[in-house]
Amino acid sequence: MNYPDNCYSFRQDSSFLYFVGIAQAGLAATVDLASGAATLYGDDATLDDIVWTGPLPSVAELAAQAGIAAAKPRRALAGDLARGASGGAAKGPLLYFPPYRADARAEIAELSGSPYEAVDARSSLDLVKAAIALREIKSKAEIAQMDAAVAVTVDMHKAALSTARAGMLESDVYGRVVEVALASGGGLAFPVIATTKGATLHTHSHDRRLEAGGLFLLDAGAEAASGYAGDLSTSFPIGPRFDERQRAVYELVLRMHARACSMLKPGVPYRDVHFAAAREGVLGLKELGLMKGDPDEAVDSGAYAMFFPCGVGHMLGLDVHDMEDYGEIHVGYAEGLERSKLFGLKSLRLAKALKPGMTFTVEPGIYFIPELYAMWEAEGRFRDFIDYAATKPWLGLGGMRNEENWLVTESGARMLGPAFDKSVRAIEAARA
Repeated sequence: MNYPDNCYSFRQDSSFLYFVGIAQAGLAATVDLASGAATLYGDDATLDDIVWTGPLPSVAELAAQAGIAAAKPRRALAGDLARGASGGAAKGPLLYFPPYRADARAEIAELSGSPYEAVDARSSLDLVKAAIALREIKSKAEIAQMDAAVAVTVDMHKAALSTARAGMLESDVYGRVVEVALASGGGLAFPVIATTKGATLHTHSHDRRLEAGGLFLLDAGAEAASGYAGDLSTSFPIGPRFDERQRAVYELVLRMHARACSMLKPGVPYRDVHFAAAREGVLGLKELGLMKGDPDEAVDSGAYAMFFPCGVGHMLGLDVHDMEDYGEIHVGYAEGLERSKLFGLKSLRLAKALKPGMTFTVEPGIYFIPELYAMWEAEGRFRDFIDYAATKPWLGLGGMRNEENWLVTESGARMLGPAFDKSVRAIEAARA
């Protein structure tokens, strides 16, 4: 794997994929904002290349497919930028998106004449904001791609439900899930989380053995060939049924999810959706005897984050965390909306008001994290809201979450993809 032609699988930069639409390596594109002229830069395949790849379209043919009039060799990019993009136009500032890879950062440093360490800071916030305004509202064609990606994602999760058995390794379930994604003609939207240790939010090892009486958490999504993503989470018993405590927590997670989804419509700040899910969680945990006190105060104080230490969702699109390479604060927060510094709430990636055409995840969960419990108990945090003695016997349960993908419509919202029944009855029927 360690040589230039095979070091990693190529995945086109999502900004380039959105604006140019060509999923091929080695290309660059510019737009002259003064004239509107666009240019595609790249090198045609040589005979040496064609021996390995087969015939490839020329750069001029690729440009025509993208509706770009001008095509030039890759080496022409530096000279054109020095004279003004596309050549001949009055030279203006070079606007570029913040790079997230070292090779792109190094090339932009050379092209712009900036020190390597200054490249990120000199990226264009105006360009970022303009791109977000376009990309956060999905077209009918984009929505169709996401419906298709979520449909494959549902198949991945159903495959896990029918595969997992006590005695297997996590990797056995992981392999089945990946098989479904690849067989669809697309791939994975992100590294699969397939784990018996659901209390760890993002774990990518798959080496533990499934044990009877335990829980399995799958967080996995398909990426369509177009690049659009699905992202679902499913929690289920390794045996045929939930035990009493598992069922109580699972039903609470479904309640939190239903409460969040009931609020989805244009104009609603997504931060309020998060708070509503958190409050529903507090109410349920009070019923179980694990929390106490006023639910609103428990949410305002951040005490709920003992059990729900992450945000309720994030934008979804060409990336599973759509556009976050532009900067999470710019994508998920509107002008003047500050990000909280509170534990748990600071991890909320989407907080701004919902608009028709926005696509995102809804992903509440309940987690029992022994290390977090031990720290907060030792520090005496939130004793007015958390019953530490009552919570301790639940620490071995782990964590559960339920995630769906949603689209805001003109009058409300709808789920992306096909229906996927996550009720206790349906999950236990699938496991039986």
